[in-house]
Amino acid sequence: MFNDFYGLTGRPFQLTPDPTFYFESLTHRKALSYLSYGLAQGEGFVVITGEVGAGKSTLVAHLMATIDPARLTAAQIVTSKLDGEELVHVVAQAFGLIVDGHDKASALGAIEAFLHDEARSGRRCLLVVDESQNLEIDALEELRMLSNFQLGAHPLLQTLLLGQPEFRETIQDHPQLEQLRQRVIAAHHLDAMELGEVQPYIEHRLKCVGWTGNPQFDQRVFTGLYEASGGVPRRINQICNRLMLLGAVEQRSRIDGAMLSQVLEELELDGTLQLKRITPEAPQPAADAQAAATAPAAAPAALPVDVVALEELQAMLAERDAQIRELQQAVIELANERDAAPSPLANPAHDEALAAIEAKLGALEGKMLEQERTIRHTLTMLIEWIESDDAQRAAA
Repeated sequence: MFNDFYGLTGRPFQLTPDPTFYFESLTHRKALSYLSYGLAQGEGFVVITGEVGAGKSTLVAHLMATIDPARLTAAQIVTSKLDGEELVHVVAQAFGLIVDGHDKASALGAIEAFLHDEARSGRRCLLVVDESQNLEIDALEELRMLSNFQLGAHPLLQTLLLGQPEFRETIQDHPQLEQLRQRVIAAHHLDAMELGEVQPYIEHRLKCVGWTGNPQFDQRVFTGLYEASGGVPRRINQICNRLMLLGAVEQRSRIDGAMLSQVLEELELDGTLQLKRITPEAPQPAADAQAAATAPAAAPAALPVDVVALEELQAMLAERDAQIRELQQAVIELANERDAAPSPLANPAHDEALAAIEAKLGALEGKMLEQERTIRHTLTMLIEWIESDDAQRAAA
């Protein structure tokens, strides 16, 4: 309805993935880099996770639109709760294979024969598995087994796994997935968009359907959209659809904050959108505030993951420092023995041992420098986490 009123050629805020509307936010740019790197390797698994509506499917649709089908054959499946045997048949169907029997062995044979044919024709094969968090553990293991198919030394199938945040936890923590973890060559978690990306995102989608400035948006609308949606693209699309519809009904050429408030209230009442809400802390009564000021400091909260990782890194660094000191002492002792010898050729075994220890020492020192950079990076993230937490408390 509002497309005609505003002179648009299509629906700018449709909810289904469409590569035409792909918007490269910072997090999507990073994800695309990981995807490109992973595909260049031609093997193993690439894992992309993100909240519902974060843009995982749109990202993959954009990627698929840029791939040459003469060089890569891609198949995509959207999973429900499949077990291993069911998944094998679904994969076969995704590649367009007709399996004579209904048993797993027949399906596996058909898949392997297809992959060999594609490889001989100069094409690689990519399997895209969406909603991977729904897969049973044995189904994930079947995917790993499919990655074993090879022609000589060349892998025949690469897999891209898309899932919600809980899938990342499954991959990282499940004890039965260690072999699959070892084959993940690239992974990225899609974060929400930043506040400054909301306006360019909305205008980009509008321009894709012929928008020339009607309607206009008040600046406060973009801030309100970010606060209500949490920066999740699909939520922004849902809100903007209702905003544009309201604008067309009321024949408005400008979308303002009052209209946004009305739409958010309607969405909250009908329950069609889970809006982001920040619950403010209740003010303390005067007596409670005074008691809090004089009470002993509360026990610290549980350590964040960054702190735990930092402690582990520091322990590893201390252990390596001890090894380096030991090696340095050995180098000094061997050097002293060599200097005391009547001829530099008198003890060639010492020279060889000294050279080997010096090489090992150099490698350890290089590794120590690398880990120190990692620790500094971890410290930086920790400081940023603390500062952001302090800022949030101050704002509250």
